[in-house]
Amino acid sequence: MLTYLIKFRINLLLIPLSFLSWGCLGQSNADISNQKTNKLAYSQIKPQIIELDLPAQYDRAGGLIVADVNGDSQKDFIVTKPGHIVVYNHLGQKLWAKQLDIQVTTGKANSTGLPGLHGAGVQVADVDGDKNTEVLFLKKDKTLHIVQGKNGNIKRSIKLESPAGTERWEHLVIANFRGKGDRDLLLQTTNAKGYRMGRYLAAYAIDDLLKLNKPKPLWTQDDFLASAHSGARVADLNGDGKDEVLGGTIIAPNGKLLLKIPLKGHIDSLFVADVRPDIPGLEVVVLEEGGDNYKRVIPGNNFISNFGNNITNKLTQEANRVFLYNRDRLIWTTHYKHQEPQNAVVGDLDPSRPGLEIWNRSRYNEHQKPFVFDAQGKLIANYNMDDVAPKGWTSKGVEVIFTIDWTGDSRQLAAAKERHKSGDIGIFNPINGQFIHRFQEKADRLYVADISGDWREELIVLSGNQLRVYSNPEPNPNLNRPRLWSQPHYRRSKMTWNYYNP
Repeated sequence: MLTYLIKFRINLLLIPLSFLSWGCLGQSNADISNQKTNKLAYSQIKPQIIELDLPAQYDRAGGLIVADVNGDSQKDFIVTKPGHIVVYNHLGQKLWAKQLDIQVTTGKANSTGLPGLHGAGVQVADVDGDKNTEVLFLKKDKTLHIVQGKNGNIKRSIKLESPAGTERWEHLVIANFRGKGDRDLLLQTTNAKGYRMGRYLAAYAIDDLLKLNKPKPLWTQDDFLASAHSGARVADLNGDGKDEVLGGTIIAPNGKLLLKIPLKGHIDSLFVADVRPDIPGLEVVVLEEGGDNYKRVIPGNNFISNFGNNITNKLTQEANRVFLYNRDRLIWTTHYKHQEPQNAVVGDLDPSRPGLEIWNRSRYNEHQKPFVFDAQGKLIANYNMDDVAPKGWTSKGVEVIFTIDWTGDSRQLAAAKERHKSGDIGIFNPINGQFIHRFQEKADRLYVADISGDWREELIVLSGNQLRVYSNPEPNPNLNRPRLWSQPHYRRSKMTWNYYNP
């Protein structure tokens, strides 16, 4: 009993010290509350509007991507909803549509399977080397479909059995595992019972899928440490021309395990970027949720014991962290008060600092409290979203948050929609929370990508049965940069995004 009382007193003494240490880091709320961004007027930028031949009902299933589907070097639009896939060219003309039971997530991924909320469930590339684009997707009848991008005609439909204990293959990613370009396919699925995690992987040569009745995988995995809400991502981390599979474990192009991070909970979000230019190759950013069991170091069930145990757990918990790692090693882990980071923006948010910054939204159901780390894992800013959001913005904060190259300057911004509603969208500075544009919308989905061709990015909003595309009308001050699509990891991420992993 004496030991418990000593621990309790020590923890009480630590409380003011911890508050002091937290208060010394980052930008203070008082600094930000004076910015008066809550009076921001609605933007007068008018969108390009594309009427969609789709049901207008809003739910969290299906999504949208852009890609060159018809081979004219312009970015086209692919939208999926349960039972539907539709393709429009960059001018808004419908190329083709299909009514079929496409594999998209109709609830939470951990209960209904992948690809996760807002995941489009489609992939686009020239997968057979014929100089024409193909579109690939899975159906819930266990079939993989490979269709011609220009007209939707079927090139191949093949039934693929998934591992024992699973329902079907649920997520697909075009990859380059053999150094032959976009000629391989990664399939992923979850366990059918219990809390569903995408632990099962299989890699295939697409030529085999096109030509053989019973193709054999290049390799398989049954213990991949996946994100809890999202499908796997791939990227060439070390620049050798072959893709790794990214999760809590890094899988080599040949299917071998390269690295496993020491998670205590599960992965909420995963990103890939060159966060540390001083380290060769690309890095992976992972946000962790939960993981620690509540510890009762002070016996009893009264006000004093409960208060002491709550403080002890707050001060000693080890989960809710941010990880930075590559294919070779864990570079750092960090946290801010062990608050759950949940969603992130990774980009050059402060060009005066080396490397990229990581903005974390925080978990709060209302009154979000974002915090920002630099490339070294040091806290550089934190603030209350209520102090910076425009007047009338929902108190639930922001969601579906993308890094965006909007201005043409080196500083990247963030784009997001109002949380848990078909509401407005905005562009803001993640370092201090200042909103720069607010667009009056009824956004069901938000997607960010370069479709105009000047390397800056546009906002693509799905609102009912309309696509609404917002472009920056100001002259681009830096026209000489190559398009973002020239970065393979950018191209990969724009086809595998979902609610948690823009």
